[in-house]
Amino acid sequence: MQKFCKYLLFSPAVCGVMLFVNTATFAGETSGKSEINQPQVLANPDARATNTAPDQRMGQVTSVSQFSDVQPTDWAFQALQSLVERYGCIAGYPNSTYRGNRALTRYEFAAGLNACLDRVNELIATATGDLVNKQDLATLQKLQKDFSAELATLRGRVDVVEVRSAELEANRFSTTTKLQGEVIAVVSDVLSGNTVNGAEITDKNTTLGLRARIELVTSFTGKDTLFTRIQADNILSPNIGTPEGNLFFAGDGTTNAFIDALYYKFPLGERTEVTALANAAAADDITSTVNLFDGDGSFGALSTFGTRNPIYGQINGAGLAVTHEFSDKLALSLGYLSGTANDPTPNNGLFNGSYGALAQLTVKPSDRISIGFTYINSYNQPLLTGSNAATFQDIAAIQGLPEEQVGFSSNSYGVEASIGITDNIVLGGWIGYTNSQSLRGTRGDVDIWNYAVTLGFPDLGKKGNLAGIIAGMEPKVTSSDIAGLDSDPDTSYHLEAFYQYKLSENITITPGVIWLTSPDHNDTNDDVVIGALRTTFSF
Repeated sequence: MQKFCKYLLFSPAVCGVMLFVNTATFAGETSGKSEINQPQVLANPDARATNTAPDQRMGQVTSVSQFSDVQPTDWAFQALQSLVERYGCIAGYPNSTYRGNRALTRYEFAAGLNACLDRVNELIATATGDLVNKQDLATLQKLQKDFSAELATLRGRVDVVEVRSAELEANRFSTTTKLQGEVIAVVSDVLSGNTVNGAEITDKNTTLGLRARIELVTSFTGKDTLFTRIQADNILSPNIGTPEGNLFFAGDGTTNAFIDALYYKFPLGERTEVTALANAAAADDITSTVNLFDGDGSFGALSTFGTRNPIYGQINGAGLAVTHEFSDKLALSLGYLSGTANDPTPNNGLFNGSYGALAQLTVKPSDRISIGFTYINSYNQPLLTGSNAATFQDIAAIQGLPEEQVGFSSNSYGVEASIGITDNIVLGGWIGYTNSQSLRGTRGDVDIWNYAVTLGFPDLGKKGNLAGIIAGMEPKVTSSDIAGLDSDPDTSYHLEAFYQYKLSENITITPGVIWLTSPDHNDTNDDVVIGALRTTFSF
């Protein structure tokens, strides 16, 4: 670029015009279109949590010193300084960088030139034309003539954008709210396996179920978010005699529509975010679950176990969460959710009924690596998947009480990790330990362990695709001193594979299979294989 400027004998200020086109003026033209509800497939799963384009433009700078990557020793420093002080037509990126070595197209050069020409005309019109010398005017006029075709094309493109913007303004759903939604259709069946725990598996019919969601995303200040989701879900997991292998997106089997999630998120300072959660909140509403396959049932893993560390299953209900980012590499999330927050009866309510309290430290040593250190204290919040003993279904049967009345307190500890080996290979996994104490009837405590290793292949075969493999052990009771509740005798392994194929911007299909060896951690049980085909329509 320096040689090119000297070849055309441009003055330093005009040469700076050419450098100007390396700023964020064109970020809006080069950044990609974000997809509603469809998480980005990245080595760092937390990248899904942000919708901010990396190249948004910052405001007009008043001094070259505002650019962290421009030094007085740089060959173009004087040109940039002149353009800032004399013409005021230099902008940069949100992180206070200029990126002067970025490549540019002729259209980008034309756009930058046009911006400075407009500024020069403005200075002349306001009787400050003495700031513009004749040499610069002559050179700018020559540039305007040489790039007349590109400038005309650019103006045409701007006119089209203005027309479309006006149309969207006139017909948009709301000035503060965006409407989005999705429908997933799931065909599933038990492909193999006959008996579990001495009972025959009768749920071996091919089924078709649907989950429909309508979401309203509202912002009043541009920095806050009011999220409302209405859902109907008639998908049912096959009953194989154990919670192992259940489908994450399964619902209540009816088509009744209800408010499935409602929360309000707002900033409290530059690095602190507060979330008030009113209904059906889960762990992923509070913090990152550090799993590439956590697509909330719409994308990624098919099973509950493959979606996130099972200890997160103890977090659900209504409450409050706070996340503070100490830096871009370190964040602390705290949350409290009650499963009986709206119930005024004895032993219920916001603080006396079931609850889950979470603390997680999320560390990101690099863009490709995320690690979560999780602690959860809960009361009457069973794990959502695992053996009958690990999910306290057995102890409920022993005491002759409904599961929610058993009365147990748990402390859980987990470590989750996601490591991008390359752009197209992501290694991940977790380990979780839970110690639960029975507080009513038959007293005692149990130790429950689970672990998994995941391997993801983003963009396999096509951009937007995702192939995944999950291997691990669902929650297993390794020791117990509760009378009548024995530790699991053997070890069951969960093996899952899926391939998420993006048919179009709005349609994705995901065939997958779940293989459970010795279900319910019992070698006397037949292996069970569950097949599923999920189709996701998003808008």
